Amino acid sequence: MKKMEHLSYKDSSIGRGLCVLLGISLEDTQRELEHMVRKILNLRVFEDESGKHWSKSVMDKQYEVLCVSQFTLQCILKGNKPDYHMAMPTEQAESFYNNFLEQLRKAYKPELIKDGKFGAYMQVHIQNDGPVTIELESPAAAVDPKQLAKLEKQQQRKEKTRTKVPSESSRERNAPRNKDDPSASSGAEGDVSSEREP
Repeated sequence: MKKMEHLSYKDSSIGRGLCVLLGISLEDTQRELEHMVRKILNLRVFEDESGKHWSKSVMDKQYEVLCVSQFTLQCILKGNKPDYHMAMPTEQAESFYNNFLEQLRKAYKPELIKDGKFGAYMQVHIQNDGPVTIELESPAAAVDPKQLAKLEKQQQRKEKTRTKVPSESSRERNAPRNKDDPSASSGAEGDVSSEREP
């Protein structure tokens, strides 16, 4: 997110206000969206009438907000190559982005929220005052990329394990027992759903 004097994208331009570069992650939900809307509108980055810095929000000053969807913020470097697998897929991300704009407009003055056009190739001109650039992450999204990659691998292993055919020994364990066996269970026979994962 950038505090700025002027930014323009074809028909979308603002004077004094905020430029929000929004990177939408696979993990983002409505909860994260609502958190970010509150933070952006209430973040005190502007000076007050007496010149005191960090005192007023964009809403306090009645300034504009320009939003630009920026999937490259979800970049994870693999060596020197950028990888964007943590970015939300385009169709979902566009809907999320539009919902984000709608929520900003509901919480503030709709005419002061500008759209940087989702998915468009653009040349963004920012005159950054200060310069001040502040990175905001929702609490649920603040995950170390290495930890996230580790969790993804664990999830993939679990999915592979679930699709494997049971081994001979596990088939023997789950085979129905003889009626005469006193240790036989009275539960449903062959109920695979109750099998525990290794």
